[in-house]
Amino acid sequence: MLNFSVTKAHEAQKRLGKKIVHHDKLPRKIQLVAGVDVAYFDEEAIGAVAVLDYTSLKVVESQTATVRVKVSYIPTLLSFREIPPTIACIRRLRLQPDIFLADGHGFAHPYGCGFASHLGLALGKSTIGVAKSWLIGEVKEIGGQVFLVHDGIVVGSVLSAKEGAKPVYVSVGHLISLSTSMEIVQHCTRSSRIPEPLLAAHRIASERKKIAMENR
Repeated sequence: MLNFSVTKAHEAQKRLGKKIVHHDKLPRKIQLVAGVDVAYFDEEAIGAVAVLDYTSLKVVESQTATVRVKVSYIPTLLSFREIPPTIACIRRLRLQPDIFLADGHGFAHPYGCGFASHLGLALGKSTIGVAKSWLIGEVKEIGGQVFLVHDGIVVGSVLSAKEGAKPVYVSVGHLISLSTSMEIVQHCTRSSRIPEPLLAAHRIASERKKIAMENR
């Protein structure tokens, strides 16, 4: 593992958080949406990206990449662990997605820049954070919708696929507004609380991990 400084990493997140663009930089008509996920096997990280047609939500391309893990798991610093395998698999894509959904937080992060935002800044692409667990912010209902409010600022939203279901926590990654992020996540959500692009990426990463374990 690398000699990793938590203090310096948090300082970097604060600097990066100031560079996040919170307004839409998307094509007028979204055609391709992608989800990314990472699975772990021994000291290796398996990055997976699934590209879906935005209308049908059918997978049109997928790629994986395996890299050595260089950073241990540290709460609030997931991006430093998952950026390398994620970037590696995205670089293998032939198609260019209009937007990426990441399994993690974006702006709704204690240091202002979670995995989704870090990824968007690294790629120069629009990204959305879709997390399964709450990290920061007070849950408040505003205008009939549920948001996360931290230090008086709306940092994310709380979306449920159906009444009584567990929610996901949506936040801006980069180059997109929160309202558009919410619309895209809702559009991509079908049978599960997790949007289809993330489900597809998780399935692909898990299958690749299974193969690696069998060939051990």
